[in-house]
Amino acid sequence: MTEREAYIAFNLTENIGFAGVSNLVSEYGSVVSAWEAYPKKLARSGDRNVDWEAELALAARYGVQILTPVDDDYPKRLLDAPGRPLALYVKGDAKALSKPSIAIVGTRRATPYGKDQAYRFGRDLAAAGWCVLSGLALGIDAESHRGALDAKGVTVGIIGSGLDRFYPEENRDLAREIVRNGGAVVSEFPFGRPPDTQTFPQRNHVVAALSSGVLAIESPVKSGTLITVGFAADLGRPVMALPGRVDSRSSAGCLNLIRDGARMVRCPDDVIEELSDLFSTVKPGESGGNAGPVPGKTAKGGRKTSFAATQCELRLEAPPTPVFSIEEAMVMREVDNEGVSIDRLVELTGLDASKVNSVVMALRLKGRLRFLPGNRVATPRQ
Repeated sequence: MTEREAYIAFNLTENIGFAGVSNLVSEYGSVVSAWEAYPKKLARSGDRNVDWEAELALAARYGVQILTPVDDDYPKRLLDAPGRPLALYVKGDAKALSKPSIAIVGTRRATPYGKDQAYRFGRDLAAAGWCVLSGLALGIDAESHRGALDAKGVTVGIIGSGLDRFYPEENRDLAREIVRNGGAVVSEFPFGRPPDTQTFPQRNHVVAALSSGVLAIESPVKSGTLITVGFAADLGRPVMALPGRVDSRSSAGCLNLIRDGARMVRCPDDVIEELSDLFSTVKPGESGGNAGPVPGKTAKGGRKTSFAATQCELRLEAPPTPVFSIEEAMVMREVDNEGVSIDRLVELTGLDASKVNSVVMALRLKGRLRFLPGNRVATPRQ
């Protein structure tokens, strides 16, 4: 058995994930030894032993590539993220997963305004050289994928089921078009896994971790979109939101994100500006295995002509250095990598609890803080 095969076997196994496998590897020295020593080799259905060889045969039959953390094409952004998948099932071009990517997420019950904006952002960002990531759901996800395809760009769909149990059925033809045009459809779930309440949050984590930043377009207050945004903030990814009508339930979640510190964007150039400084010191070939010039810039480093110049004037000056508000500075002064409770922050800063909570959320969305169990916050991992 190879390391790759051992990861695939663990991914098929009931009641174990990345953290459990990591602990076993620390104990036994390698993932192969960990698998050989693992006593409960039951498949996730719970009624049969794991058959990783049959899984590989199915992958060959379906034309699916299975990537594990030891494979060259496994995306570096996922390798660097906590809770990375033990395996990724990829239909299409696996190298698309390592391109500079922007996740566009939003509600399935999108309004005409939301659909139009998702299409516009997907189209213009793909035309600027960014890979557009989304969840291949109805509504905002589907329109962002379609926009990227119409721009002849690359787009990747991450789904919350096994590739052979594709959901939703209405977007199956869209998934095929994504693959035909140089993108990929991806799942971390083995063949046969149906979608359920557990698979979608896991899918959202992969969307956030693969991206260089996340843009929310239309989201109610309670939505899977906000789960993706939360994962992105915890991973230190920039969070952006498109405003909508203040009396629209579909825009309430995005408006709350802007209020709490997400970057408000009006057009695709705002997104490019927000993310361009992430790559300003990265040489071609770095940044998660990506090669080529930085998306949204010319080969000499100057910015491309705006794709939405009639709707949003592109600012050519360098973005200002981020600064903290007084309240944010008071909170950041008391937080370290080990973590501090919200109650303790109230005591140390002298701010009331509601103010501390709103400041902490704003800092989390900016990637300056992460949440820990026990209502504690800490500075990001080094």
